[in-house]
Amino acid sequence: MLFGGDIVEEFLLQSSPAAYTDRFVLEVRERARKLDLTETRLNTSQLYPINTEPCLHHQDLLILTLVLSSPGNSSQREAVRNSWANQTSVHRVAVQTLFFLSSSPLGAELEMVREESVRYGDIVQFEGGVSRGDWERGHWEQVKMALRWVLLFCTQARFVVLSEDSVYLNLPALTSYLLGLRTHPDDLYLGRVIHRAAPERDPDKPHYLPYQVYPEKYLPDYCSGPAFLLSQDVVRKVYVAAEDVSLPLPSDVLIGLCARRAGVVATHSARFSGDRHIRYNPCCYNFLFSSAGMGAGMMGLAWRDLGAGTGRSCGMLETYYSLVVCKTMTYLDKLSFLNNEKSQG
Repeated sequence: MLFGGDIVEEFLLQSSPAAYTDRFVLEVRERARKLDLTETRLNTSQLYPINTEPCLHHQDLLILTLVLSSPGNSSQREAVRNSWANQTSVHRVAVQTLFFLSSSPLGAELEMVREESVRYGDIVQFEGGVSRGDWERGHWEQVKMALRWVLLFCTQARFVVLSEDSVYLNLPALTSYLLGLRTHPDDLYLGRVIHRAAPERDPDKPHYLPYQVYPEKYLPDYCSGPAFLLSQDVVRKVYVAAEDVSLPLPSDVLIGLCARRAGVVATHSARFSGDRHIRYNPCCYNFLFSSAGMGAGMMGLAWRDLGAGTGRSCGMLETYYSLVVCKTMTYLDKLSFLNNEKSQG
């Protein structure tokens, strides 16, 4: 049943292809093709006061991972650096991981970020913050500024992963998947796809969407955060489509909305965990692309068990058994969490 669900998701529940005859879709794609950010480069020091620009050293970069983080999360960034982000070459191709931060109103915190940037050279900070009063709107601005940075400074990256600093990302597995694709994939928007989610119509609940603002019955299909992949052309298309998008929704849903406006179809992969933390098992993690909710200790354990980025030698039967175990335990963890919520309610 566990794997049957994945097979159904992977092959039977894929989004329908976009109709490129739609005039609005064609306009967005044409604007994306003609997008010119030359003038924006003139004031990038103001937009991105900390900007290491490491992509300048790469002629051909397969995966650029932008880890969205807040200035105060230095210990979590350190855990990511000491584990999966400690890779610049996987399967003989170049990969790069950067931390993308909002600004901080605290002088001491800002100084610590500057020192961290000097020490590691892997931080980009944009001018603007994630407001405590409107966190989701601030996070959406962070995502849009990250997309703009890619278009300004790292157009040679063939694929871009947007991730949170709580995610363990299996770059060897993801790289093998991308290298195994038969054709050079344009319009690739890859992750754990959420299909036919209903918009919230209760005004007393978060993410409330009134009919007059969003009259459709379902939200667009979208790749669940906190980790998903975009091909370089999709970064451009989503950025253009995002100009006037400001609905009170999480950033991953808004990315899906912008992708649909640009005629890009979300592609499902059950190897992304979405927002779920997958119960740890070495061979299971060796197969998956991502797992959310990873603390510093668990990141270090996974990194050591998976051969410090070289991967673990797991046979087919061992992998199958491990996936059954970790999926079953994750499912039981979810049931336990839901039961606790009901009892507290």
